[in-house]
Amino acid sequence: MAAPHLSRLHLASRTGAALLGGYAFTWGTIALGIALFFAAGMEFHDAEHLSYILGFLVFLTAFLTTFAARNLRRAWLVLLGGGALMTVCASLLQIQLV
Repeated sequence: MAAPHLSRLHLASRTGAALLGGYAFTWGTIALGIALFFAAGMEFHDAEHLSYILGFLVFLTAFLTTFAARNLRRAWLVLLGGGALMTVCASLLQIQLV
């Protein structure tokens, strides 16, 4: 009786990591991409559009990789930690640009 409950909880956590963690990681990727492309001399809206297009591919990759990952805690850590780190780096870069 306990095994189905644990497997449902595990699946819910993996789905949450894929959706929420993938969103956080993608947000960081897009923010950092916009800042880096703009710093490299690209027009802001071009940098924004390119980052959003790449962000779609990043989210798809993060989503699928989360379900293929062996260690769920590591997947949460990489997605949330990486997203937070990229967002902070993008914020610091944007402060330098403005």
